[in-house]
Amino acid sequence: MNHDFTREDAWKLLTEYNKEHFHLQHAVTVEGVMKYYADLLGYSDEKEFWGIVGLLHDLDFEQYPEQHCIKEQEILRERGIDERIIHATASHGYLLTVNIKPEHEMEKVLYAVDELTGLIGAAALMRPSKSVQDIEVKSVKKKYKNKNFAAGCSREVIERGAQMLGWDLNKLIELTILAMRSCEDIYLSV
Repeated sequence: MNHDFTREDAWKLLTEYNKEHFHLQHAVTVEGVMKYYADLLGYSDEKEFWGIVGLLHDLDFEQYPEQHCIKEQEILRERGIDERIIHATASHGYLLTVNIKPEHEMEKVLYAVDELTGLIGAAALMRPSKSVQDIEVKSVKKKYKNKNFAAGCSREVIERGAQMLGWDLNKLIELTILAMRSCEDIYLSV
Protein backbone atom coordinates (compact mmCIF):
# COMPACT_ATOMS: atom_id res chain seq x y z
CA MET A 1 0.00 0.00 0.00
CA ASN A 2 1.06 3.54 -0.67
CA HIS A 3 1.56 4.66 2.91
CA ASP A 4 1.41 8.26 1.77
CA PHE A 5 -2.33 7.81 1.10
CA THR A 6 -3.91 8.05 4.53
CA ARG A 7 -7.41 7.62 5.88
CA GLU A 8 -7.65 11.41 6.00
CA ASP A 9 -6.73 11.58 2.29
CA ALA A 10 -9.38 8.94 1.54
CA TRP A 11 -12.02 10.90 3.50
CA LYS A 12 -11.13 14.10 1.68
CA LEU A 13 -11.47 12.34 -1.68
CA LEU A 14 -14.73 10.66 -0.64
CA THR A 15 -16.30 13.97 0.46
CA GLU A 16 -15.19 15.61 -2.77
CA TYR A 17 -17.48 13.23 -4.67
CA ASN A 18 -20.12 12.51 -2.01
CA LYS A 19 -22.27 15.02 -0.11
CA GLU A 20 -25.35 13.01 0.89
CA HIS A 21 -25.39 11.89 4.52
CA PHE A 22 -26.62 8.41 3.58
CA HIS A 23 -23.63 7.76 1.29
CA LEU A 24 -21.10 9.10 3.78
CA GLN A 25 -22.60 7.06 6.60
CA HIS A 26 -22.59 3.92 4.43
CA ALA A 27 -18.92 4.50 3.55
CA VAL A 28 -17.96 4.86 7.22
CA THR A 29 -20.03 1.78 8.11
CA VAL A 30 -18.30 -0.35 5.50
CA GLU A 31 -14.93 1.07 6.58
CA GLY A 32 -15.54 -0.04 10.17
CA VAL A 33 -16.88 -3.43 9.11
CA MET A 34 -13.84 -4.02 6.90
CA LYS A 35 -11.47 -3.16 9.76
CA TYR A 36 -13.33 -5.59 12.02
CA TYR A 37 -12.99 -8.35 9.44
CA ALA A 38 -9.28 -7.55 8.94
CA ASP A 39 -8.70 -8.24 12.62
CA LEU A 40 -10.99 -11.27 12.67
CA LEU A 41 -9.41 -12.94 9.64
CA GLY A 42 -5.77 -12.36 10.62
CA TYR A 43 -4.99 -9.27 8.56
CA SER A 44 -4.49 -6.82 11.43
CA ASP A 45 -1.33 -5.52 9.79
CA GLU A 46 -3.47 -4.43 6.80
CA LYS A 47 -6.38 -3.09 8.85
CA GLU A 48 -5.98 0.51 7.66
CA PHE A 49 -5.79 -0.65 4.03
CA TRP A 50 -8.99 -2.69 4.45
CA GLY A 51 -10.62 0.36 6.03
CA ILE A 52 -9.61 2.70 3.20
CA VAL A 53 -10.99 0.24 0.65
CA GLY A 54 -14.25 0.14 2.60
CA LEU A 55 -14.38 3.92 2.83
CA LEU A 56 -13.79 4.44 -0.90
CA HIS A 57 -15.73 1.50 -2.35
CA ASP A 58 -18.69 3.66 -3.49
CA LEU A 59 -16.64 6.74 -4.38
CA ASP A 60 -18.39 7.23 -7.71
CA PHE A 61 -21.90 6.05 -6.82
CA GLU A 62 -23.48 9.37 -5.83
CA GLN A 63 -22.38 11.29 -8.93
CA TYR A 64 -22.06 8.46 -11.46
CA PRO A 65 -24.52 5.68 -10.50
CA GLU A 66 -24.67 4.33 -14.07
CA GLN A 67 -20.86 4.11 -14.16
CA HIS A 68 -20.45 2.70 -10.64
CA CYS A 69 -17.12 0.89 -10.17
CA ILE A 70 -16.04 2.18 -13.60
CA LYS A 71 -15.71 5.92 -12.99
CA GLU A 72 -14.02 5.39 -9.61
CA GLN A 73 -11.17 3.54 -11.32
CA GLU A 74 -10.59 6.58 -13.51
CA ILE A 75 -10.78 8.99 -10.56
CA LEU A 76 -8.38 6.91 -8.44
CA ARG A 77 -5.89 6.42 -11.29
CA GLU A 78 -5.88 10.17 -12.01
CA ARG A 79 -4.88 10.68 -8.36
CA GLY A 80 -2.11 8.08 -8.55
CA ILE A 81 -3.80 5.82 -6.00
CA ASP A 82 -2.37 2.33 -5.45
CA GLU A 83 -3.68 -0.22 -7.98
CA ARG A 84 -4.54 -2.59 -5.12
CA ILE A 85 -7.09 -0.04 -3.86
CA ILE A 86 -8.44 0.43 -7.38
CA HIS A 87 -8.85 -3.31 -7.97
CA ALA A 88 -10.37 -3.89 -4.54
CA THR A 89 -12.93 -1.09 -4.74
CA ALA A 90 -13.91 -1.95 -8.33
CA SER A 91 -14.24 -5.68 -7.64
CA HIS A 92 -17.33 -5.19 -5.48
CA GLY A 93 -19.15 -4.39 -8.74
CA TYR A 94 -18.33 -7.83 -10.15
CA LEU A 95 -21.03 -9.13 -12.51
CA LEU A 96 -23.00 -5.91 -11.97
CA THR A 97 -21.04 -3.17 -13.74
CA VAL A 98 -17.53 -4.61 -14.11
CA ASN A 99 -15.91 -7.97 -14.79
CA ILE A 100 -13.25 -7.53 -12.10
CA LYS A 101 -13.52 -10.61 -9.92
CA PRO A 102 -12.85 -10.35 -6.18
CA GLU A 103 -9.62 -12.31 -5.68
CA HIS A 104 -8.15 -11.45 -2.28
CA GLU A 105 -10.09 -12.44 0.84
CA MET A 106 -10.52 -8.73 1.58
CA GLU A 107 -12.22 -8.18 -1.78
CA LYS A 108 -14.55 -11.11 -1.15
CA VAL A 109 -15.47 -9.67 2.24
CA LEU A 110 -16.22 -6.27 0.68
CA TYR A 111 -18.35 -7.93 -1.99
CA ALA A 112 -20.30 -9.87 0.66
CA VAL A 113 -20.83 -7.12 3.22
CA ASP A 114 -21.56 -4.05 1.08
CA GLU A 115 -25.21 -4.91 0.44
CA LEU A 116 -25.59 -6.78 3.73
CA THR A 117 -24.63 -3.79 5.86
CA GLY A 118 -27.44 -1.86 4.17
CA LEU A 119 -29.96 -4.59 4.91
CA ILE A 120 -28.84 -4.99 8.54
CA GLY A 121 -28.86 -1.21 8.99
CA ALA A 122 -32.39 -0.98 7.61
CA ALA A 123 -33.53 -3.83 9.87
CA ALA A 124 -31.98 -2.09 12.88
CA LEU A 125 -33.90 1.10 12.10
CA MET A 126 -37.16 -0.87 12.41
CA ARG A 127 -36.32 -1.81 16.01
CA PRO A 128 -37.36 0.35 18.98
CA SER A 129 -33.67 0.83 19.83
CA LYS A 130 -32.80 1.83 16.22
CA SER A 131 -29.52 0.02 16.93
CA VAL A 132 -27.59 -3.04 15.79
CA GLN A 133 -26.58 -3.67 19.40
CA ASP A 134 -29.66 -5.78 20.10
CA ILE A 135 -30.42 -7.18 16.63
CA GLU A 136 -30.15 -10.92 16.13
CA VAL A 137 -29.52 -13.15 13.12
CA LYS A 138 -33.08 -14.50 13.13
CA SER A 139 -34.63 -11.03 12.86
CA VAL A 140 -32.27 -10.12 10.01
CA LYS A 141 -33.11 -13.41 8.27
CA LYS A 142 -36.83 -12.65 8.59
CA LYS A 143 -36.32 -9.26 6.92
CA TYR A 144 -33.95 -10.84 4.39
CA LYS A 145 -36.67 -13.24 3.22
CA ASN A 146 -39.06 -10.35 2.60
CA LYS A 147 -37.94 -9.23 -0.89
CA ASN A 148 -39.81 -5.92 -0.48
CA PHE A 149 -37.81 -5.01 2.62
CA ALA A 150 -34.67 -3.03 1.72
CA ALA A 151 -35.37 -4.05 -1.87
CA GLY A 152 -32.26 -2.20 -3.07
CA CYS A 153 -30.03 -4.61 -1.15
CA SER A 154 -29.34 -7.48 -3.55
CA ARG A 155 -29.81 -10.84 -1.91
CA GLU A 156 -28.13 -12.44 -4.93
CA VAL A 157 -24.95 -10.43 -4.33
CA ILE A 158 -24.99 -11.21 -0.59
CA GLU A 159 -25.39 -14.93 -1.28
CA ARG A 160 -22.69 -14.89 -3.97
CA GLY A 161 -20.38 -13.12 -1.51
CA ALA A 162 -21.00 -15.75 1.16
CA GLN A 163 -20.23 -18.46 -1.39
CA MET A 164 -16.98 -16.71 -2.40
CA LEU A 165 -15.94 -16.78 1.24
CA GLY A 166 -17.04 -20.39 1.68
CA TRP A 167 -19.46 -19.38 4.45
CA ASP A 168 -23.12 -20.06 4.95
CA LEU A 169 -25.47 -17.10 5.06
CA ASN A 170 -26.02 -17.33 8.83
CA LYS A 171 -22.29 -17.02 9.51
CA LEU A 172 -21.98 -14.01 7.20
CA ILE A 173 -24.96 -12.28 8.82
CA GLU A 174 -23.78 -13.06 12.36
CA LEU A 175 -20.24 -11.81 11.77
CA THR A 176 -21.45 -8.70 9.96
CA ILE A 177 -23.80 -7.86 12.83
CA LEU A 178 -20.86 -8.16 15.23
CA ALA A 179 -18.75 -6.01 12.90
CA MET A 180 -21.45 -3.33 12.76
CA ARG A 181 -21.83 -3.39 16.52
CA SER A 182 -18.10 -2.72 16.86
CA CYS A 183 -18.28 0.52 14.90
CA GLU A 184 -21.87 1.73 15.33
CA ASP A 185 -20.88 4.69 17.50
CA ILE A 186 -18.53 5.88 14.73
CA TYR A 187 -20.88 5.59 11.77
CA LEU A 188 -23.81 7.06 13.70
CA SER A 189 -21.69 10.12 14.44
CA VAL A 190 -21.24 10.95 10.74
